[in-house]
Amino acid sequence: MTDAEELRRRTRELLAAHPPARTGRLEFLRARFDAGLAWVHYPEGLGGLGAPRSLQGVVDAELEAAGAPDNDPRRLGIGLGMAAPTILKYGTEEQKRSLLRPLWTGEEVWCQLFSEPGAGSDLAALGTRAVREGEDWVVNGQKVWTSSAHLARWAILIARTEPDVPKHAGITYFICDMTDPGVEVRPLRQITGEAEFNEVFLTDVRIPDSRRLGEVGDGWRVAQTTLMNERVSIGGMALPREGGMIGPVSTTWRERPELRTHELHQRLLRLWVEAEVSRLTAERLRQQLVAGQPGYEGSGMKLAFARLNQEISGLEVELRGEEGLLYDDWTMRRPELVDFTGRDAGYRYLRSKGNSIEGGTSEVLLNIVAERVLGLPAEPRTDKDVAWKDLAR
Repeated sequence: MTDAEELRRRTRELLAAHPPARTGRLEFLRARFDAGLAWVHYPEGLGGLGAPRSLQGVVDAELEAAGAPDNDPRRLGIGLGMAAPTILKYGTEEQKRSLLRPLWTGEEVWCQLFSEPGAGSDLAALGTRAVREGEDWVVNGQKVWTSSAHLARWAILIARTEPDVPKHAGITYFICDMTDPGVEVRPLRQITGEAEFNEVFLTDVRIPDSRRLGEVGDGWRVAQTTLMNERVSIGGMALPREGGMIGPVSTTWRERPELRTHELHQRLLRLWVEAEVSRLTAERLRQQLVAGQPGYEGSGMKLAFARLNQEISGLEVELRGEEGLLYDDWTMRRPELVDFTGRDAGYRYLRSKGNSIEGGTSEVLLNIVAERVLGLPAEPRTDKDVAWKDLAR
């Protein structure tokens, strides 16, 4: 299945059998998945046709022209960008067939239970424990900074199963049902006033061994697939020219000449060029994905994304002067998605502060780029061969 014309034919057959104007949204999305037109590069039966990833755009263009509904990918970012590729690579056939379809159609939202109060940048130091009892694992611990936990049915979870080995070696990867007894979700109010993130408490949560991804103790390797896909999905998203944060400030510059100064003009020109370079680099990175799994280059893109967002939003606040200090709504809300361009300059400025933390801190990503992309000597690590239970905490 490598022919663009064949994909167009199949897409038109889908549209003829399920006209978007007369078909319910969920019914259409399910039919699209079953036709192999959700992820064309996935295997047949799992939303794809085994086609080259580069041909997804052929299908998307036909569907967009016909006014077909999408699956609201911004709301499903964790499921689509992180959980799905990990399940595809490490899941059993039963896991793939039961989980991928409702994930893609948006019937089931996913969240990520990785970071902890004492294990953020040093994620491998996590202390959430999973203890085997028969065919189940009993999980106890706390996770934090969990986007969409208040909406999620499922979570990708890493927990410590072997405390007597070095920290990277004693982790196992699970799929956690967020509706199970013992799962408690509490909102975390942010500097924006919203509670987009949550903290999650796990108390004697029983996870069947059938919901384990990968081998026992191999969770760190499985998690690397998730993390690399996360950084690509954050830093390598598809944008048009002047898409993202550079768009609103460019519009203000054009429409409000009375706000302009020479110094702000020079800064805007520099950031516009950097945003465009970043956009084109992200496009090249997505093209590289056609050849296989993402590499560590996604860490560099995520670094650029965070820095640019923070600099651009700071420039926008300065450009607007007193108006830039206004804030539209401090109401405590639990939103379904992050909307950078649909809110005001104050929101963009405050929310972008988190970009250098979420998805891997900038400090950690600098180390990854230095060591794994540039090949520089690794930092000395005194805890590399020390059992987790013997580490100072």
